[in-house]
Amino acid sequence: MTSVIDGYLVDPQVSLLDKTRIQAQVLVPVLRALRAELGKDRADVLVTQALRDWSKQLFAAIGEGIEGSPRRKWATIQSVWGEVSGKEVEVDVLRQDKEALDIDVTRCRFAEFFRGLGEPELGALLICAADFDIAAAGEGEVSLERAQTLMQGAPSCTFRYKFAPR
Repeated sequence: MTSVIDGYLVDPQVSLLDKTRIQAQVLVPVLRALRAELGKDRADVLVTQALRDWSKQLFAAIGEGIEGSPRRKWATIQSVWGEVSGKEVEVDVLRQDKEALDIDVTRCRFAEFFRGLGEPELGALLICAADFDIAAAGEGEVSLERAQTLMQGAPSCTFRYKFAPR
C-alpha cells in the first residue's frame, strides 16, 4: 500500500532515523562550513529559513494530496508520521478525546543522535519543527503547542494538540 509520505521517504524500507543520519552526513559539514565563512548567526539563519521553507512546502503538498477535511488531512499525515517515527520514540498518551490529544515523548533516538553530534538545533529543524508543519495541514482545525523538547535538553517533549469543535 502506498503511503501518503512515500515521496518524502524515497525508500520506505530505510528507517526515518537512518534517513535522518544520511541527511546529517551532508548537512552538518555544510552547516559548519557556512558558519566558518559567514559566522554562526548568519549561517544558522540561512539554514533555518531554508529547512523551514522546505518542511512547510513538503507537508502542505502532502496535505493537498489527501482528500477530506483539514482535520482528516492532519490525522492521515500524523498517523503515517507516527508509524515511521514511532519506532524511534517512547511516548505516554496523557489525553485523547474529541477536544485534545496530549502526548509526552519520554525518549527520542533522534534527539540522542543530534545531541551526540553536538547539533541539537539542526535536529530541531529537521525533526521537531515538522510537527508544526503537520499540524498546519489541519488548517486551523488542529493546533499544536509544545513547551519543551528532549532535543533542547528537557526531560520530555510535550505535544498538546487541540481540535476545533466539529
